[in-house]
Amino acid sequence: MFKLFSKSKERSSEQTSFGIVATDMHSHLLPGIDDGSQNMETTVQLIKGMMEKGFTKFITTPHIMWEMYQNTPDIINQKLDLVRERLKVENIDVEINAAAEYFLDDYVAGLLSKGEKLLTVKDNMVLSEFSLASAPHGLKEILFEMQMQGYQPIIAHPERYMYLERNKEFYEELKDIGCYFQLNLLSLAGHYGKTAQDLALHLMKKEYYDFVGTDLHHFRHLDGLDHPSINAHLIKLFASGKIKNATL
Repeated sequence: MFKLFSKSKERSSEQTSFGIVATDMHSHLLPGIDDGSQNMETTVQLIKGMMEKGFTKFITTPHIMWEMYQNTPDIINQKLDLVRERLKVENIDVEINAAAEYFLDDYVAGLLSKGEKLLTVKDNMVLSEFSLASAPHGLKEILFEMQMQGYQPIIAHPERYMYLERNKEFYEELKDIGCYFQLNLLSLAGHYGKTAQDLALHLMKKEYYDFVGTDLHHFRHLDGLDHPSINAHLIKLFASGKIKNATL
């Protein structure tokens, strides 16, 4: 763990500055509640590493994926309080808030049917994902119900739904119904494979992205943010004037 972090520090002169992004609105930094950071020490070191790269604010988004990670707003907020307390002890002055990455399935449909309040990135914006393996059923119905209840869906990492490479029209349908799109920065470096990278570039060309995030889980992701291709793409993204991270 610490060897990987030290490697990041040694390469600091080569790192992309993420000051242009400032707020990372998609990560898995709360310890021990999903497939991200597994303990408080890792959380602190990851936050330090991201601050060294230029990030100045975090909205971390643990999974709510009921078959695997049965997180609730209470669980997430209690863990957030512990992280804030630890950062204060460590004299790390940075703003960190928490929302969630909701996997849109029957469980979330049930939350909506009961009028349960969803965790939001800011105001009414809800970070949402669906199956990476196959086309989801009933997705539009859940998104419609979210919107009927006043929520603004943000589709997490749309470039990673690689089966859409053969059905790019679905992206247009999601945009037409008012969804925001969030890019995983590591997709620009080919971290998730060439298809995801190509889809990211396609969606960039269409100017479909509204937010960017790291989706950071561990030190390999932290090191991956140093990939040289990310910086050039970031400049293009922010030159479009479409990226809304500064509003968070």
